[in-house]
Amino acid sequence: MLRHAIAPVSAYTKAAHSVVRNRRLTSDAKILVLHVQGLPESAATAKPLGEHAVDLGMKPRAYQKAKESLAACGYLHEWRWQGHKGRWITEQLLANVPLGREEAAGVRDGDRSPTVREPMVGGPTPPEPGDSPQEEDGEKKNTPHPPTEEPPRTPSRQKENGEGSEDEDEVQALVPPAPESPAPEPTSPVSPAPADPRLAQAEHLLLSLRREHRDLLLGVREARGLAVMAAEWLRRGITPDDLRHALTAHLPRTGVHSAVGFLRHRLTEKLPQERTEPPLGEAPRPAPGALVDCAGPGEPHAFRPLGDETHCAPCRRETARKAAPGAQPPPRPERPTWRTRVADAFAAHPDRTWSALDGPAPATS
Repeated sequence: MLRHAIAPVSAYTKAAHSVVRNRRLTSDAKILVLHVQGLPESAATAKPLGEHAVDLGMKPRAYQKAKESLAACGYLHEWRWQGHKGRWITEQLLANVPLGREEAAGVRDGDRSPTVREPMVGGPTPPEPGDSPQEEDGEKKNTPHPPTEEPPRTPSRQKENGEGSEDEDEVQALVPPAPESPAPEPTSPVSPAPADPRLAQAEHLLLSLRREHRDLLLGVREARGLAVMAAEWLRRGITPDDLRHALTAHLPRTGVHSAVGFLRHRLTEKLPQERTEPPLGEAPRPAPGALVDCAGPGEPHAFRPLGDETHCAPCRRETARKAAPGAQPPPRPERPTWRTRVADAFAAHPDRTWSALDGPAPATS
């Protein structure tokens, strides 16, 4: 077999051998992994994995097989939990390397990637005293140390050495006094409280996170610095309970080293989309008014006005119907009863009897 391959310089996706040569993964699963890994971050996380499979033209059965093989090999992880209003939420993580359950949870919670080595504890150590640079042959280079400079003579030093104590007053008179530094202005340790009710609610929520976990303890300044980002969640329609769950659920297994950095990362990365229309059942309803007596005809009845009207809706419709020209139909004539019709028949034909009203008798042969 001959092979002709040209390395692309643009519009390509790096594929690991562990994905391409994995016999346990189906071909649809490999294509799905490479397709998602080649997308930008915004396009890859904007929709679930099933919609990416639809974009590739996969059938539902083929997608289920690809999903099962990805989950069995550790490339796909899913978490499901029930939200505040009873709705089930599913979160998916698709990686190009196999991850364990704890490693996937750490990546989802913003923890350090499992492929990145942990940093060393402590800072850089300074060079040891007495070290000297070395030549190329490995021998140390001896550098002469210059003599230390003698410190300037001061009146106190001269006095200790017994030199010229008579000129002590003249030397002190020549030295100008140090200028007095102005006293620092007192600064308030805490900035004033926010005026926006959403900011105040967000700040109170952030300060109360320490009750959920002790690693999420924030100071007042730190909470007010993050309150603007948390208030944006509330402005986009997220309830305080859902915001609390998003900030405290699935904490890193190694603990939270910096509460401010961890919460800032979650508020930034998990910011929901802008809500275009209010959800069903959450439209604001006007407060009901008081009951008033209707001034229309009929039996006394009450209604709840929307403005300054004095008649209820049925009375207003009836009044409008009567006032409309030509809207009232002509009165229907009263239909006579059968007794009236019989009396009119005898009055018109007084020579007839009841048998004549029944019709002629049939002829007999």
